[in-house]
Amino acid sequence: MIFTATQIAGILNGEIDGDETVEVSKLAKIEEGTKGSLTFLSNPKYTQYIYSTDASITIVDKNFEAESSIKTTLIRVDDAYKAFSQLLEYYNMVKMNKSGIENPSFISETAKYGDNIYLGAFSYLGENVSLGVNAKIFPNVYIGDNVTIGDNVVVFAGAKIYSETIIGDNCVIHSGAIVGADGFGFTPNEKGEYSKVPQTGNVIIEDNVDVGAGTTIDRATLGSTIIRKGVKLDNQIQIAHNVEIGEHTAIAAQTGIAGSTKIGKHCLIGGQVGIAGHLVIGNKVRIQAQSGIGRNIKDGEAIQGSPALGYSDFNKSYVHFKNLPKIVDKIYKLEKKINKNE
Repeated sequence: MIFTATQIAGILNGEIDGDETVEVSKLAKIEEGTKGSLTFLSNPKYTQYIYSTDASITIVDKNFEAESSIKTTLIRVDDAYKAFSQLLEYYNMVKMNKSGIENPSFISETAKYGDNIYLGAFSYLGENVSLGVNAKIFPNVYIGDNVTIGDNVVVFAGAKIYSETIIGDNCVIHSGAIVGADGFGFTPNEKGEYSKVPQTGNVIIEDNVDVGAGTTIDRATLGSTIIRKGVKLDNQIQIAHNVEIGEHTAIAAQTGIAGSTKIGKHCLIGGQVGIAGHLVIGNKVRIQAQSGIGRNIKDGEAIQGSPALGYSDFNKSYVHFKNLPKIVDKIYKLEKKINKNE
């Protein structure tokens, strides 16, 4: 997509200082700007680059004053950082403004969909599927039988939504995500062989949830695995059967949550955290990266380590651990003195 300085200034309610007709078609960091690119300056540490950047347009604060000549066309706004973010939102909106049904794709005779949907090539809609208004289903997406998807949902290429799943409004499911696969349910017999326990439940994802690329959310054995509204899941997360994640909790990549654990609201969970099954994690809990959780956690706790300790306790203990050779040496010398005195 190509935009002129005039168009960008109109979107941002900005003032042009330079060539109104100059065009841009890509974004760049100010220090890496090239002809045809758009950038911005908000951090004073990067001011030096505005005099050397080859970016065609640079968004700056209204009070910016150049101390020497510049090549780039300026668009002056009240807040350059906020304006650039606004422009990114606009760009994404334009880029995602797809509609229509591409061929080849399969739509069951019993499937229903709202106005202005986009269905990419090689996508599949099973029996009794329901898609809301403005749903965007990108190519190679599989949506199984009896799935309900709300309004303004985006499912990116290659995602798989298993049968019976319910997804609310304004959700984003990224490429490679798998929602509704069987939970890890097996029972051993007297010979030590495993028999599968049928996973007959489903997954419920409430409104305004983001699911990262490659993340897996398993269906419940009975009942539902539930992702509450506003939850943000990073890439490559494993959420097991019958887990419930509370509203507006954010979880970083490579975290694994075992079956039937309940996580509260407004929690922050770092990358590569492992959480055992059948636990209760309270509200506003903060778990540092690579922690191992094997116990219930109360509201508001901040924890770290494996097995996890209180965050401040962990830091104090870690100082001692780093100094362990010195501490051992001191103990050895004290023992030597004591033995000598005796």
